[in-house]
Amino acid sequence: MLAVAKRAGASKETLYSWFGDRAGLIRALIERNGERAAAAVRAAMDDDGREPRDVLVDHVAGLLRLLTSRSSVALNRAAMDDPELAAALLAGGRRRVGPIVEQYLARLDESGRLTVPDPGDAYRLLYGLAIRDVQITVLLGEDPPTERQIVDDAVLAVDRFVTLLRG
Repeated sequence: MLAVAKRAGASKETLYSWFGDRAGLIRALIERNGERAAAAVRAAMDDDGREPRDVLVDHVAGLLRLLTSRSSVALNRAAMDDPELAAALLAGGRRRVGPIVEQYLARLDESGRLTVPDPGDAYRLLYGLAIRDVQITVLLGEDPPTERQIVDDAVLAVDRFVTLLRG
């Protein structure tokens, strides 16, 4: 808390009054990150003028950037030892963003732009193709992927996803 207080230009007492404790601060960070991620995904998925492949590649690249960022890695590590923080991380992240993408996939199916019989299952497939073991290896100490690797991985994941849906 002292390091955070110094960076924020506040006292520890101020942080404790705002957030209660370390877990409260982490929950607030999780919520803020979740709101930002959901807003960005919603904005990208609401743009129906773009090609679905481009929208999905941008989403996957953003997801990879987010999940391998220093702040995300730190939040995930903090949540590993605290069931309440882990639940907040799931609720503010995957369970918040997933339905937005699922709605987009359903719209693609309804418009005939992509065959998506089960948007929930399709998003789990896309997520698995995108994330693979990248997040866990970064959590365990490997360097995060470079921007070029992120873009290449996003393109590959979406191309595989579209191919599997066309099956």
